Amino acid sequence: MRLTTKGRFAVTAMIDLALRHDSGPVTLAGISQRQHISLSYLEQLFGKLRRHEIVESVRGPGGGYNLARPATGVTVADIIIAVDEPLDATQCGGKGTCEGTKQPDGHCMTHDLWSTLNQKMVEYLDSVSLQDLVDQQRVREAAPAVLRDRRGEAAARAVPKGPNSVFNLAGS
Repeated sequence: MRLTTKGRFAVTAMIDLALRHDSGPVTLAGISQRQHISLSYLEQLFGKLRRHEIVESVRGPGGGYNLARPATGVTVADIIIAVDEPLDATQCGGKGTCEGTKQPDGHCMTHDLWSTLNQKMVEYLDSVSLQDLVDQQRVREAAPAVLRDRRGEAAARAVPKGPNSVFNLAGS
């Protein structure tokens, strides 16, 4: 599987949206700024996500995007498929036109291996909901930062997360 930037950015943007959707529509400009993803690229991705009914747009002042269905009902596979990300580890794209030494059925000797890998990847991505990723992110944000002392031992220290904290600038 070759998960490209398109799939990674789409999943990242959807986590950002899901983390903030309780406060009303989320702007693509906000996601762009927080996640360092081009606004025009996000517009393309969200157009596809909207057509697949994963997000819905809200026009006008205070507009942006909302989840079209609960985060528990959106899987990573849904997101990746919506943005046309290929989930195929075979060289032939599943068409049976493999390069290299072919068997009588037109497939290369490792075609079944890569086809099974494709199936397992889709099964896994279909088992992870957007809510799972949001929950993981919230746990990460709540966990104290771990520093190492001079002996290399972990020493937990809470990093301030308030809006006026210099430590929060990188996460803005």
